Amino acid sequence: MLQKLKFVPGFNKQATESGAESQWVDGDFVRFRYGLPEKIGGWAQLTAAEKTLPGVGRAAHPFTSLAGERYVAIGTSQGLFLYYGEDLYDISPLDTAITGCTFTTSTAAGTTVQIDKSSHGLKAGRYITLSSVSVTGDSTLTAGILEKAYEIQSVTTDAFIIIASTAETGTGMTAAGSAVVNPYYIVGPTTQTVGYGWGTYIWGDSTWGTERTTSSVTLDPGTWSLDNYGQVLVATISDGRTFTWNAGATNPRTIRASQSTTDFVTTSNPTVSFMTKVSDRDRHLFHLGTETTIGDTSTQDKMFIRFSNQEDLNDYVPTAINTAGTFRLDAGNEIRAAVSGKDYTLILTDTAAYVAQYVGPPYTFSIRQVGTNCGCMGQHAAVAANGAVYWMGDAGGFYRYDGTVKSIDCLVEDFVFDTQGTDLGINYDANKIIYAGHNSLYTEVSWFYPIAGEDQISRCVTYNYGENVWTTSSLDRTTWTDANVFNVPYATDYVSTGTPVFPDILGITNLYGASFYYAQETGTDQVNSTGTTSIDAYIRSGDYDITSRKNMMGQTTGVVDFRGDGEYFMSVSRVIPDFKYLTGNAKLTLFISSYPDATAASSPLGPFTVTSSTDKLNTRARGRLVSINIANDATGETWRYGTLRLDARADGRR
Repeated sequence: MLQKLKFVPGFNKQATESGAESQWVDGDFVRFRYGLPEKIGGWAQLTAAEKTLPGVGRAAHPFTSLAGERYVAIGTSQGLFLYYGEDLYDISPLDTAITGCTFTTSTAAGTTVQIDKSSHGLKAGRYITLSSVSVTGDSTLTAGILEKAYEIQSVTTDAFIIIASTAETGTGMTAAGSAVVNPYYIVGPTTQTVGYGWGTYIWGDSTWGTERTTSSVTLDPGTWSLDNYGQVLVATISDGRTFTWNAGATNPRTIRASQSTTDFVTTSNPTVSFMTKVSDRDRHLFHLGTETTIGDTSTQDKMFIRFSNQEDLNDYVPTAINTAGTFRLDAGNEIRAAVSGKDYTLILTDTAAYVAQYVGPPYTFSIRQVGTNCGCMGQHAAVAANGAVYWMGDAGGFYRYDGTVKSIDCLVEDFVFDTQGTDLGINYDANKIIYAGHNSLYTEVSWFYPIAGEDQISRCVTYNYGENVWTTSSLDRTTWTDANVFNVPYATDYVSTGTPVFPDILGITNLYGASFYYAQETGTDQVNSTGTTSIDAYIRSGDYDITSRKNMMGQTTGVVDFRGDGEYFMSVSRVIPDFKYLTGNAKLTLFISSYPDATAASSPLGPFTVTSSTDKLNTRARGRLVSINIANDATGETWRYGTLRLDARADGRR
């Protein structure tokens, strides 16, 4: 007799497969719409000439200029970049210039150029630019050739090596000519690590010259906070300086972010802040986890807040006639995140939640605590969505603020946070790299996180607030921006062994890896410079068992009811597939087992290939428990499941 298999939407990974009867227990690259599972959309590389970004993407922020130009600012572990018009631009701020540098070149060295400067203090792998170049002697390397950006290849105490775009064909130079070297600001490491060694633990612990065995010091990853003040990008290196970039300047994409952007000087800003945030409606700039004394980095307080005068990014000293001010939070050890809501800024520490609202002079802002024991994992582990703010809790769990702080029930919580099982959960020693993203096209909030034993993002967990369901995936994105400035979400994907394709920086290596930039929800496959590959999606159900219907005399009829107690074996002879839509093929597998803890086996004749014209599938399956798996493994395939039917009968108790 044919019976429908009906499933509750969402994943339940808290129960066993046997206990999750009529539910879905596992899957990858799937979502739920209208209660039905479907494969997610594909992604395609955005950039022309297949450019990839240097380092790992750590923050992204879309915005629009007053002229209608659409940008995404992308902060990586190596610098600050812009996506505009299908191309990438380097707007990384430059550190203090090093003057008095000379060149050594020769025909024998080819494109190798030695820059001479005693005690330069630079390291191999750092990015620099050359400016104010003059060339002497019989050298063919002109200022036009040399005034570019470079990665330093190697260093000695008094010199370092770069690779020029053109080889020397003259007699060359020996400690001749001159140039100014402008190093990029250091953002920070590509990973979050525990600090060992000299200077990071107890003085005198262990033996001189050996690595410490324990440490209480965590070295945070290099990251950014990005926001916009009108058409001005505000960018802050975490625990570093604040820079601006004005999209309204003349030829803006040829200008780097700096502390003295046109009309937006930030030289009076604090010199070290954990992050910055623009208070949208009232136009104040918040510095969070910043200095109590501006200009004195030793006074940085991870719970201290300083905000600017209204509509003045360069005025932070409170007076009787301005709206600048300060505030110190008291619940927690450090500020972790800040997110703009409808008419407030939600500030999250490692233990608590605060709301900052503009009230006007003399107090400017009301800052009140709205939650306890609800701290946030990291700077980018919180995101605004659907009139609320969602975040991943520092001690586990998920939270939402929509006027009050609420814990969100989650049926995949152990899978995400438990590090003791076979499916390892989050790496708590790399929690600062977690990234939350909103996909308003499908009412989804996703958190991308590293699993135990890994130092880069490798999984994601998604809450669909429209369907009120959870899913998990191996989608690994280090940044994510919603479809607002652009029509679909954009995201970065990091390859630690990749070499950036970024010709604006010469001699670039794979020392820091590379990040692809993708448009999400595009097509059915993953498309980049390496080609087109399939997105292998699947979803698997929990186990169904049966009971046998009885007649008026109490005798079994052979007709089965699913969702039984496992008293009877079942015999399955036919499957009637049902898909809302199906492009290409799908693979359907029946898994059969006799006991909950037994290894389930694929039914005879399976797995079955299903097309849009498949009416039925014949099989000969027998067992107490049956589950289904729907998958695809080829390009051009997509699907949404319906409600399949099984032809099953009771087949005895043994």
